[in-house]
Amino acid sequence: MSIKLLFGLLFIIAASLVTQPVWAQTTSTVPYVLEQDAQVAKEQTGPHDGGGKTVGYSFFDGVKDYKTAFKKRTLLPGSAIGYHLQQEDEVYYIISGTGEMTMNGKTFLVKPGDAILTRPGSSHGIKPTANQELTLIIVYPKN
Repeated sequence: MSIKLLFGLLFIIAASLVTQPVWAQTTSTVPYVLEQDAQVAKEQTGPHDGGGKTVGYSFFDGVKDYKTAFKKRTLLPGSAIGYHLQQEDEVYYIISGTGEMTMNGKTFLVKPGDAILTRPGSSHGIKPTANQELTLIIVYPKN
């Protein structure tokens, strides 16, 4: 038996063992959800009493049984995510601009490509530097 024929038979056997697509095993009948910035963008003040103007993008808020908050936020000059106590693990990923992050009383610069994991019990806040925008992705478990 040739190698190609053997791999072909193994593929057919493996495929026959799968009774439904992986996405159908979820609680949703939709295999994926596509949302775009323009659909979810909202002007908001900086969260946690950060003040100023921001643009918040809350993706997948309307998806039933989705237990992860996936957000994008653009902090405009003069705005911030206010200093606050963290209740659950949260990741900030910097997309563009530079900023100043304060974590447990210490301030450091952040830039595109930086990922910051904030742990429960820590306190933090973030703001853009100078007169520029700071855009970041924020991910945390929904309660």
